[in-house]
Amino acid sequence: MMTCAFLWSTAGLFIKLIDWNPLWIAGFRSLIATAFLLTIVRTLKLNWSWPLVGGAVANAICMLLFVVANKMTTSANAILIQYWAPVATAFLAVFVLKEKIHKEQILALIATVAGLVLLFADKLGPGALWGNLAALVSGLAFSFVFLFTRMQKDGTPLQSLMLSHILCAVVALGLAAFQEPPEFTPGSVAAIVALGIGQIGLAAVFFSYGIRRVSAVTGNLLAVIEPVFNPVWVFLLLGESPSGWTLAGGALILVSVTAASLIGARRELPR
Repeated sequence: MMTCAFLWSTAGLFIKLIDWNPLWIAGFRSLIATAFLLTIVRTLKLNWSWPLVGGAVANAICMLLFVVANKMTTSANAILIQYWAPVATAFLAVFVLKEKIHKEQILALIATVAGLVLLFADKLGPGALWGNLAALVSGLAFSFVFLFTRMQKDGTPLQSLMLSHILCAVVALGLAAFQEPPEFTPGSVAAIVALGIGQIGLAAVFFSYGIRRVSAVTGNLLAVIEPVFNPVWVFLLLGESPSGWTLAGGALILVSVTAASLIGARRELPR
């Protein structure tokens, strides 16, 4: 799950390198991811179930609304609002999946929310109401991704993620057809391929492996390292230095999530 989040975190960097309408980016990214995942799943004959369809729809909605949110509000607002998802996942896991939530997870949730606020404290802006609402619903959809894929712990959640990219590609490219066509330069092509194969394609493989072996709450907590590493990539490759707030928030999230994961892992060890 941490490797998955690490790959997710490269999105901001690669998207900065592509001067396209966000719908074209979302559509082509998912189209490439679909082709990549098809080479792994090796079939379009899916093991249909409500969790598979639910996970696919939730992930497609999450990806599309996050693109909309980034277009209509600030990027910091979009990420911070979306990552209220671990709190929603905690409630859904308890009431729907009947998974227990432990003390260290509750403390990690509180520390994560505080860390996210610190992480984006110097970047938040008023944004726009509809953009903020889109990010809010995207976060709710994100929590349902963990819920539905966790329901497939004895199945094949990777199929659910592949289907989500098919849906996202169809919708995004369909809407993008009414926009100005993108300019295919060597740099933009390389970046969109990296987004499709690495940032969400390979990430989906790690996600589907991890979510079958950890609780929905733990999985979503581990995913929060995505916004922590996002500014790290930008700093290393684009030279944008993180602020003290960013460093403090990132450190708080990493420490709390790592501690909760280690405590949970120790509990699972045979006595």
